[in-house]
Amino acid sequence: MRIGVVGHSGYDGLEELVQHLIAEAPRLSLTLSFEDTLLSAAGKGAAPLDAPASLDALFTFGGDGTLLRGARLLDGASAPVFGVNLGKLGFLTTCGADEFSELLPRFVRGDFTAEKRLALEAQSQLDGVADGPRLRALNDVVLHKGGFARVLRLQMTVDGDRLGALAADGLVISTPTGSTAYSLSAGGPIVVPTHDSILVTPVAAHALAIRPFVLPPDAVIEVQPDDVPGEVLVTVDGQGGTTLGPGHALTIRRSEHPVYIVRINGASFFGRLRVKMGWGGLVQRDG
Repeated sequence: MRIGVVGHSGYDGLEELVQHLIAEAPRLSLTLSFEDTLLSAAGKGAAPLDAPASLDALFTFGGDGTLLRGARLLDGASAPVFGVNLGKLGFLTTCGADEFSELLPRFVRGDFTAEKRLALEAQSQLDGVADGPRLRALNDVVLHKGGFARVLRLQMTVDGDRLGALAADGLVISTPTGSTAYSLSAGGPIVVPTHDSILVTPVAAHALAIRPFVLPPDAVIEVQPDDVPGEVLVTVDGQGGTTLGPGHALTIRRSEHPVYIVRINGASFFGRLRVKMGWGGLVQRDG
């Protein structure tokens, strides 16, 4: 089994996990390759991760942000993502660091479920011609203001049908996986992550009639900034992105390539919602 490994060096315990994986690799018949920032932790002779399409799985050591970065690194490859949480929340990850040694052999035996998650693709256009990078998102695509303190005005169409003008501080276009991220903070609905749909959530809308809505998964959304004094920022999964200049539009649609996240006898989505995000309020209070 060919395993790619990515990790966040800012977390304690990363090197120990990498060394454990390397020690177990011969017994479990694993061939490992590491992203550049992990090569020193992996030691002399470690193979670089340079062919995502050839992987059978991707391990991410860090938090949800590391998993999101790993999913984009796959660039459409179908390898399932096994996320190991080294942080506090770890809502998307498969397990905590203390569970990894127990679950690793089970994963290798195929004792897991790969949850299929819808992903998004976004690309900027000028006069109907694509002129920017194709961006992939597992959580969301966000349009927001740069360094100017004024309302962002956007013209939006869905499948070529003009929805109208939006006045807000920003706009979150989210997958169901990302419904519990920025979209939720902006007042969007929680959607079961395996359900195929696209969410559109305004950020601090400047009209009572502007509300979040849910679109079918095959919808094609086009957003064009209107009368913007400078560039509009586009952020993907809170980590990277591009800018839109005057006359540019952004097209967002479902990616042809979903992301698969590993689940091994873990809590259900609703269980994670209760435990990790406190859905339903505080069940117990100290004292």
